[in-house]
Amino acid sequence: MPGTDSDHPVEQQPQPPFPQQDDEHPGYTDRMSPRPDHGESSYEGSGRLTDRKCVITGGDSGIGRAVALAFAREGADVLLTYLPEEQGEAEETVRLVEDAGRRAVSLGCDIREEDECRRVIDTAVGEFGRIDVLVNNAAYQMSQPDGIEHITTEQFDRVVRTNLYGMFWLSKLALPHIPEGGTIINTTSVQAYKPSPHLLDYAMTKGGIVNFTQGLAAMLVERGIRVNAVAPGPVWTPLIPATLPDTSEFGKQAPIGRAGQPAEMAPAYVFLASPESSYITAEIINATGGTPLP
Repeated sequence: MPGTDSDHPVEQQPQPPFPQQDDEHPGYTDRMSPRPDHGESSYEGSGRLTDRKCVITGGDSGIGRAVALAFAREGADVLLTYLPEEQGEAEETVRLVEDAGRRAVSLGCDIREEDECRRVIDTAVGEFGRIDVLVNNAAYQMSQPDGIEHITTEQFDRVVRTNLYGMFWLSKLALPHIPEGGTIINTTSVQAYKPSPHLLDYAMTKGGIVNFTQGLAAMLVERGIRVNAVAPGPVWTPLIPATLPDTSEFGKQAPIGRAGQPAEMAPAYVFLASPESSYITAEIINATGGTPLP
C-alpha cells in the first residue's frame, strides 16, 4: 500500500467512543478530541507522483489535507481550495506541503458558483501550466434526524450545489488542461449505497457522484484520461462534530468497530493518481471499514 513502511508496525488508530463534542460549521481541526491523523508522522512517499500538478478541493482539513500531504510527499505540487472561513486550516495544509519540499497554492472560494470554479482552474493553470490530477473532494452535509420535512430548500440547495454542481463544473473546466494520462478522482461515500435517513440529501448526492464517475470515465477513456472515486465510510474529520449530533457513537457502525482516520484514506487517492492504476477507470474504491458495497 502506498506510503507505508513494512519495517514498522501500523500505529493503532484512536478507538471510539470519542468524547461528545459539537462545533460550528465547517468545523475546525484544533477543536477536535482526539485530533485527526492526517499522516503527519506516518506517511512516507516514494516518488509515485513526481512533478505531478494537482488540484484538491476541500484540501484544508480532513481527507483533503491527508491527500494533499500524501501527494506532496509523493512529489506532487498542490493547489488546494478552502472556504474563506477555513483560511487558518488551509495555512496548516500549505505548511505540510511545503515541508515536503513541494509547491502549495491555496485558494479561498465557494465552488457552489460556476465563476468560482473557473477561478480555481484558471489559477491552477496559471501556477502550474497544466492539471495532472483533479480531486473533487469538497462536500457539505447537515444531519436532519426529524425527517425530510426539516430539510429546507436552502440546505438542499447548498448540499446539491457543493457536492454535484461544483464537481461537474470543475471537471468540465479542467478537461482542456488535463493531458493524456491524467486523472480525475471523486470522493463519494458509503452513503451512496447505504443511505442514513438523517443524511438523505447528502446520500443522494453521493449516489450521483458514483453515476457521474462511471459515466465520465466512459466518456474520457478514448482521451486517455481516467476517472475513479473513493467511497469512505465514517471518517473522523471536522465535518463530523460540526454536522452530526452524536459524536460519541460515530464509527461504531463499521464492522471494524471504529471510525477511520483521514490518513487511512489517502493511500487510495495516491494509488488512483499514480501510474500503478493505469488499467483502472470507472472504479469505486471502498474504504468503509468492512461495510460491503457493490
